[in-house]
Amino acid sequence: MPALVLGPLLRHCDETSATLWVEVDSACRVTVEAGGRRWSTGTFAVHGHHYALLALDGLAPGTSLPYTLSLGGDPVWPEPGSPHPAPVVRTLDHDRPVHLAFGSCRVSVPHDAEHHAAYGVDALRSWALDASAAPEDRRRLPDLLLFLGDQVYADETSEEIRSFIAARRDPEQPPWWELQDYQEYAELYRIAWSEPANRWLLSTVQSAMIFDDHDVRDDWNTSARWRADMARKEWWHDRIVGALASYWVYQHLGNLSPAEREQDPLWRLVLDHDGPGEPDIGEALDAFAERADDDPATYRWSFARELGPQARLVVVDSRAARVLEPEHRSMIDDEEMAWLDAQLRGDVEHLLIGTSLPYLLSPGLHHVEAVVEALAEGALGRPGHEVGEWVRRAADTEHWAAFQDGFRRVGEMVVDVATGGRGRAPSSVVFLSGDVHHSYVAEAWPAEEATRERAGRTRILQAVCSPIRNELPRVMRGAVRLASRGTARPTGRLLGRWVPASPLHWKVTQGPWLDNLVAELVLDGDDLRMWWSTGAVEGDDHDHPVLRRVAALRPRR
Repeated sequence: MPALVLGPLLRHCDETSATLWVEVDSACRVTVEAGGRRWSTGTFAVHGHHYALLALDGLAPGTSLPYTLSLGGDPVWPEPGSPHPAPVVRTLDHDRPVHLAFGSCRVSVPHDAEHHAAYGVDALRSWALDASAAPEDRRRLPDLLLFLGDQVYADETSEEIRSFIAARRDPEQPPWWELQDYQEYAELYRIAWSEPANRWLLSTVQSAMIFDDHDVRDDWNTSARWRADMARKEWWHDRIVGALASYWVYQHLGNLSPAEREQDPLWRLVLDHDGPGEPDIGEALDAFAERADDDPATYRWSFARELGPQARLVVVDSRAARVLEPEHRSMIDDEEMAWLDAQLRGDVEHLLIGTSLPYLLSPGLHHVEAVVEALAEGALGRPGHEVGEWVRRAADTEHWAAFQDGFRRVGEMVVDVATGGRGRAPSSVVFLSGDVHHSYVAEAWPAEEATRERAGRTRILQAVCSPIRNELPRVMRGAVRLASRGTARPTGRLLGRWVPASPLHWKVTQGPWLDNLVAELVLDGDDLRMWWSTGAVEGDDHDHPVLRRVAALRPRR
């Protein structure tokens, strides 16, 4: 009898369709029943693992339908005796306010006193427990949960995944306790998504995802020298192929709408299979992953969602599409920049830009990263280059500020949107980000005074929620607070020779907050509300942390 390994995960949903993703332990038919209808599909295989993606079509807008999932005719979800409410498929209703949640950076370790002391309380699990306690109030659940990177840690491994590694290879040999290949990634995703409360949440709230460095390795694509150093390691090929192949299966495939999936060349292999048995795309997926790493222009990981007249969400790949050649460094390549340029338009009430790395860092960190890039790219010759390259890796100075060309070009797009150059100016342009292991709000405005007056209607914000579970070491907290002070200007007084002028000024207006957090965002007409919540253990009840609100976005003055 086939068994459910992982999922179901509710993935891409719009007004009339919903997508469910599952992993099972053997080839079978996967069936979903909801609202008196039935949908069924077969599995596809990747390296001995079996998956299915079901597209539930013909649904009504704004519906919330309880569903059951069966394998080979036997019901497996919801699980008998589950303490959580029945899972539901929920379609969007463009006449209602838009409700999103977002965050990044979540380690998968046990939820006990020892690990709470080391990593803090899992904010996502606390939120799931809070939501499942009041199933009648579906308004508490967002329309979309956006994960902004580091869903899995391939380089900082937990005890559980280390046990799996030790059972299949010698961890005293490269890559040691880091992940080696697709099989280890599959196990890591199983660990990350199988905790019961989080699993229930992911089965009833649609999710969208984008990777960051720890999904692959710390400092992934920091510089040309970093890539060259990694390419010389004999284990790196299997690692990057396993990382991107598993990311396509576990995260990216569910980001796509049914129409977008039909255009995906790998998914076509599944759709067009007409032979006996299930399609096995493992070999083709490995070749694709290798090609995507060698030439990022061959595949786009970024995606966009129309959330109705109130909001457009544009999610940007700020890792795989980087240009790292000296004299032409950019966070994203020309093809990706052209795509982003086409997506950043007005005529929508709120424009949301998801990028795992904050576009607007705190002023102190921004200026440091801009200077490090200038040094590493030769502002003070060879000695400066060596110092800059060392600092890049040692201090993780590889955010948008460290790619000044791309930073400036995106800033110009945002100013153009805010001043009505790309259709009716929106009420807000909001960058949603994670990565930095502290959360904050920064407010920006056009650098030129004349332009600032034309952008008066549009509020430009950077909202960061990080981590979900992986607290910043205490030794670094004071530095983060200090760096958040002041205002970031076009270059700063001392940087004009090295750093190109920025089209934006900004300052941190709230935070930094250093808890494990999940952020929520509600858009209702021109109204924008946002808040951050954490999990807290009361008494000694580590199994049932409670959800507490830490902060909320202040109204515009």
